[in-house]
Amino acid sequence: QVQLVESGGGLVQAGGSLTLSCAASGRIFGSRGMGWFRQAPGKERAFVAAISWSTGTTYYADSVKGRFTISGDSAKDTVSLQMNSLKPEDTAVYYCAATKLPTYTGARSYAYWGQGTQVTVSS
Repeated sequence: QVQLVESGGGLVQAGGSLTLSCAASGRIFGSRGMGWFRQAPGKERAFVAAISWSTGTTYYADSVKGRFTISGDSAKDTVSLQMNSLKPEDTAVYYCAATKLPTYTGARSYAYWGQGTQVTVSS
């Protein structure tokens, strides 16, 4: 299958910024959009942000709206997530994903996933 690889994770102090990137190893035929999800130990995988290729519409979880910005290139199947004003609560493994369905905020819509990159925000 097509591989997705995340990069850019690391350690950052609260209030700081970090930018994550994700790239596909090959073209994802029929991809309608890409998104970011995160999961902390003992917690459920949660939606963070997504972008629709057809309209350019972006979607954000309430917890990150106003702080995070998603952008991407449909021709390259790449997405980035700029994270500002980071909080300790943002600490998690962040995953990028690609969907062939016209829905973007639910994990079940995504068929392609990366292996994740760790983001740790210290207080």
